[in-house]
Amino acid sequence: MKKIVIFGGGKGLSQILKGLKLFPLDITAVVSVSDNGTSTGKLREEMNIPAVGDISKVLLSMSSTDNDILNLLNYRFNKSTSMAQHSIKNLILAALIDIKGNLSDAVLTFSKLFNIKGKVLPITEDNVDLIGKTENNEFIVGEKEITENSSKIVKLFYDKKFKINKEVVKAVNEADLIIFSPGSLLTSVLPHIICKEMVKILKQAKKPIIYISNLVTQPGETDNFNVSDHVKMINKYLWKNAVNVVIANNTPIEKNIALKYKTVEQKDPVFLDKKNLEKLNVKIIEDKLFLIEENVIRHDSLKTAYLIFSYLMDGNYDIYN
Repeated sequence: MKKIVIFGGGKGLSQILKGLKLFPLDITAVVSVSDNGTSTGKLREEMNIPAVGDISKVLLSMSSTDNDILNLLNYRFNKSTSMAQHSIKNLILAALIDIKGNLSDAVLTFSKLFNIKGKVLPITEDNVDLIGKTENNEFIVGEKEITENSSKIVKLFYDKKFKINKEVVKAVNEADLIIFSPGSLLTSVLPHIICKEMVKILKQAKKPIIYISNLVTQPGETDNFNVSDHVKMINKYLWKNAVNVVIANNTPIEKNIALKYKTVEQKDPVFLDKKNLEKLNVKIIEDKLFLIEENVIRHDSLKTAYLIFSYLMDGNYDIYN
C-alpha cells in the first residue's frame, strides 16, 4: 500500500481527506498547531496546550463513525452559555491531552474512539504562536489576527523554537509522496515550512511533492495570484523547483457564484497559467476540481483523491529514483 503524507490545516485539508480515505492508501495528515480561534484560543489560554481546533476538524474528516456521533462531536454550545462557542470535539481532545499528558497520545486515543482511518499528527507538541511581519513593519501575533489583518504580510515566523514531532519525521521518510493541501498559504500551508528543520527533513527525504492548488484567492494574502504564484511561494520557503506536480482546476466557475465571491468576499478564481508552471518544471494534472454546495465552492474531494491515486499507480512518480 502506497504511503502519503499530506500537510495542511483546517477546512482545505479536511475536504481533501474526505476523498483520500476512500482509497487504499496509508495516509498521514500533518496539521499545524498555531490556530487560536474562538474555542481553540480559549482552551490554549486556559490549559496551556497546543491548538486542537484544526486537528479535531481533520480527525473527523477521516472518521467512519455514525452520523449521529459526528453531529454530536461537531456541536457547538450557543453564545448565551459559559461554554460559548466551544465544540464537543475540541473539549474531548483537550480532556484527552489532560489525561494522556500530550497531544500525540490524545490524538491516538481520539482516533481509536471514533474510528479514524490513517494517522493525524501535530507538527509539534509545543504551544506555539504564528507571527506575521507586515510591509509597514508591524508585528501581528496569532493566526486569527493574521487572517483578519488588512496589511500585506511579508514575513512569517513562530514566537519560539520548537521540536518537530518525531512521528512526522518518520512518516516523511517512509512516504511515497508528499502533498500540500489547499487552504490559506499564510495560516495552513506555510506554517509547516517556515521551520528550517522541517524544510531540511523534506529535502533530505527526496520525495516527490504535489501541491493541490486553491480554487479562489485569499483577500489581502494572495490577491491576483495564479496557480504558478502559489507554487512560487511554496518553493520560496522550500527550495528551487521543490514542487514537482500541481493539481489544479481548469474549468470556469459559474458566473453568478464567481460574482458573489468577488463582491461579497473579495475572492477571485485562481487561473491555471500553464506556461508559467512549465517554466517552473512542474507537471500539471488538471480537471474540473470544484463542487458548488449551498453556493459555496469546495474541492471535489473524490475526484482530487482519484487524481492523486492515479498518479501514484502510474508508477512514474518517484523522480528521485
